Amino acid sequence: MAAKPGIPKGTRDFSPAEMAKRNYIFDTIRNVYHLYGFQQIETPAMENLSTLMGKYGDEGDKLLFKIQNSGDYFSKLTDEELLSRDAAKLASKFCEKGLRYDLTVPFARYVVMHRNEITFPFKRYQIQPVWRADRPQKGRYREFYQCDADVVGSDSLLNEIELMEIVDTVFTKFDIHVCIKINNRKILSGIAEVIGESDKIVDITVAIDKLDKVGLDNVNKELSEKGISDEAIAKLQPIINLSGTNAEKLTVLKDVLASSEIGLKGVEESQFILEALSTLDLKNKIELDLTLARGLNYYTGAIFEVKALDVEIGSITGGGRYDNLTGVFGLKDVSGVGISFGADRIYDVLNQLELYPKDALFGSQLLFINFGEKEAAYCLKVLTKVRKAGIRAEIYPDFGAKMKKQMTYANNNQVAFVAMVGENEMAEGKISLKNMETGEQKAVTIEELVNIIKK
Repeated sequence: MAAKPGIPKGTRDFSPAEMAKRNYIFDTIRNVYHLYGFQQIETPAMENLSTLMGKYGDEGDKLLFKIQNSGDYFSKLTDEELLSRDAAKLASKFCEKGLRYDLTVPFARYVVMHRNEITFPFKRYQIQPVWRADRPQKGRYREFYQCDADVVGSDSLLNEIELMEIVDTVFTKFDIHVCIKINNRKILSGIAEVIGESDKIVDITVAIDKLDKVGLDNVNKELSEKGISDEAIAKLQPIINLSGTNAEKLTVLKDVLASSEIGLKGVEESQFILEALSTLDLKNKIELDLTLARGLNYYTGAIFEVKALDVEIGSITGGGRYDNLTGVFGLKDVSGVGISFGADRIYDVLNQLELYPKDALFGSQLLFINFGEKEAAYCLKVLTKVRKAGIRAEIYPDFGAKMKKQMTYANNNQVAFVAMVGENEMAEGKISLKNMETGEQKAVTIEELVNIIKK
């Protein structure tokens, strides 16, 4: 007996019903992006490793899926290299491409390559899968979709404000209650400066970004292991644990960071964003969270993360300002800011909370029962008119199939209405229409059928 096929861990198949849910997510996000003037692009699934490596920090680089070169790549390796068993070094010899880790770095590459065709500021969105060689667990997959929106070519903080409006609008449409967390990498740099550990900014941000997952004691342990002094760690504690309103936190930060020019700049930017958002009647909570670090090295200003309030799951949206990203590809002084919706985690949240609208889950709204060749020929003409009216409809394809089998097909596919046309209906120009939810059945004209289903 042949072995049962499977799929790699951290990946998933999606049934038609699941795809209907996913398309509801993608369509909702896409429509909001259009509402704010964003234009869609796509980039290849694979990029040159030289494009990807070094953009996500050491931890991110380890999670890149590398693609093996075709051909006899071993011929260029020495026996010494092969026997070294140095996986990273060997991979660099016979892997020139990798699957994209996110959509932001490929977008930066796109901007540089197409800079003469782009009008700045350029507002783009992108809905495509990304891959990470991560350990699969609940809410964490090796293949998943991101839904990004970015603005490049403008350093105005109005872009940050607009992106937070988009986040609020999307989750309001989903009816998911969230907390939108905001911080600023300049504030984090200022904190590292005032505790005397400026050269350890990356280690500090990577560690405190794990606070929700591993707890304060483990964060402090990691900071100590990275060579940060006990005195500096002690100074960090009241900052990490700072509480109160956003305005109160900003007031304290102005005092704490008084000696740090970059830190005060971060406070100023955060205050502008938060005060503007407070006037816009957003539906979700906005919180200044100093433990938010976003481990990716390319962020330079405001950073964002969104947490669902009614479900235990990781962040479902994130993003931030990156002033230096296109510079590594040869295009300097192009500032950008963006957000990314985690479609797969949003899918899980909507499932757990049962928030999908009923009409988003259906395939066909109407099924014509097939009584035979003559009846089917009549139904095909009716189907044409029904579809032109915008109703999703189909006919059961097999002639002479038992009624029970056809009705089971309708039930299993959650078809709302079944149409039956026999000799009497054809003679009268009518259709017997059955509501599959109520069981009500009556003879109607095509026009009446369309009106009933559309209602």
